[in-house]
Amino acid sequence: MELQKASSVSLAEVTKQKEYIELTATVLRARFGHETPKAFVHTYGCQGNVSDSERMKGLLAACGYAFCERAEDADFVLFNTCAVREHAEDRVFGNCGALKPLKEKKPHMIIALCGCMMQQEHIANRIRKSYPFVNLVFGTFAFHRLPELLYKVLTSGKRVFETDETKGMIVEGLPVHRDRSVKAWLPVMYGCDNFCSYCIVPYVRGRERSRTPQAVLEEAKQLIADGAKEITLLGQNVNSYGKGLQENINFPELLRRLNALEGDFIIRFMTSHPKDCTKELLDTMAECEKCARHLHLPVQSGNNRILSEMNRRYTREHYLELIRYARSVMPDISLTTDIITGFPGETYEEFLDTVSLVREVNYTSMFTFIYSPRKGTKAAEMDDPVPYEEKSRWMRELLAVQEEIAAKRTASMVGKVFRVLVEDQTREKDGLLTGRTAGNVNIDFAGEASLVGTFCFVRVTQAGNWILHGERVE
Repeated sequence: MELQKASSVSLAEVTKQKEYIELTATVLRARFGHETPKAFVHTYGCQGNVSDSERMKGLLAACGYAFCERAEDADFVLFNTCAVREHAEDRVFGNCGALKPLKEKKPHMIIALCGCMMQQEHIANRIRKSYPFVNLVFGTFAFHRLPELLYKVLTSGKRVFETDETKGMIVEGLPVHRDRSVKAWLPVMYGCDNFCSYCIVPYVRGRERSRTPQAVLEEAKQLIADGAKEITLLGQNVNSYGKGLQENINFPELLRRLNALEGDFIIRFMTSHPKDCTKELLDTMAECEKCARHLHLPVQSGNNRILSEMNRRYTREHYLELIRYARSVMPDISLTTDIITGFPGETYEEFLDTVSLVREVNYTSMFTFIYSPRKGTKAAEMDDPVPYEEKSRWMRELLAVQEEIAAKRTASMVGKVFRVLVEDQTREKDGLLTGRTAGNVNIDFAGEASLVGTFCFVRVTQAGNWILHGERVE
């Protein structure tokens, strides 16, 4: 699968999509009259996909759609898909199949699939052959063309597939519809040049390309004005920010400029690749008072041979040196990571190197996965002799270690006071609020709903392995 270099979408292309918005809106008004058509958008996968869905929802809203919470109530259903693991793909196929009876009851319903799965030719072909009730399929490089593609479906009555491997692009100037005002996702770059041997992302997301600092800062200012209290900067590898830009700027400098904006808010970012994580970045985090003392630094494995086979381009020793330096400049930093168990050819002894690294680092939390082969990647062609049941046993062993670490960490937090962003009421609606510390730890505490969206000081009174309980400190 050959990739092309990235470029920006021209003003003429953005203008064309705005024209298609008006054309689509006219068709929908003629079709639905005084009723407002409803759209249901479901997002699978990472925060980058969530951000993409917010932009597509902005386009749908401009076309005249309102949004609903159930596919059963929708006139337009959109699944934004994830290709990182097989389980995510299986969920999409299963949930897509469940739409068939809905389509039979509502023949006018338009069903669309987009995103990383659809950028893979074999997946798009499967949808074409086995899911004839799906009207629209488009990949990651065509998000901005949703008004045009939707107009073609509405006016032709034919199925539309747009999955060409065109250039990865930066698109500015189109509407965004965000569901939450307190927490906001802000993409600063797209794509990936790393080609880790297990990962499909560079093939479905394209090469690295950065938004201009002006565009990032203007969107951040608008988010702050709209009430955002936590802004998470997004990129497949934010440490590569600045590549290809005319201005000589890197990610630490972007952090400094965002930190200088007026307002009371927290800056987070993900994901940070260890091979590009620098002391300058860690020093900048320490210097910027609005930057959360939380670093998500995926290690994937604690064994050097496996890291080499994964094409991660750093060693265990280099990774641990980064951790030591981070803690030297930010003693209160919270560290999280991603880990893959059962990579092709990994032995139990090599897996134990990962366990020992986890014990040494003492992560706040981890995202752990059993290796999932991705068609088209180098790792998918490697010998993989260890049975899944054995890999599952390794995973349970790793999780037991992390639970032990988490229990000690949360117990050490009892009695301490933390500044938290109040995010929401608890799901139980029992008069409790849930807040998140700068270190990305949840604390539940009693309080009025009016506190949602504000910062509060909370003393921890009780600790579980993953959730803390506390009381507000006036």
